[in-house]
Amino acid sequence: MKRLSISSLCVLVVAVASMALLTGAPVADAVDCNPSELSPCLPAITSSTPPTSSCCQKMVEQTPCLCGYFKNPEFKPYVTGGKRVAAACGLTVPEC
Repeated sequence: MKRLSISSLCVLVVAVASMALLTGAPVADAVDCNPSELSPCLPAITSSTPPTSSCCQKMVEQTPCLCGYFKNPEFKPYVTGGKRVAAACGLTVPEC
């Protein structure tokens, strides 16, 4: 599997998020559902590295958005790692 650089992933995430917003994908109230906010979590999502405190803080902030991210086919490669990181941060992973 090819490894994406953080900047490449951020560009991909921003592009996908923009498409989701333009197509009317549901967005949680009072939360800016922006998957690039989870960039501090990328090392933990893509490897066995434990999440940092900044990652967990962002994961908590983005919790209302997780189902949207998990259902997005563009993020499929990151779902398992994302769920693992959310659990490691002490979050209850939403059932989507």
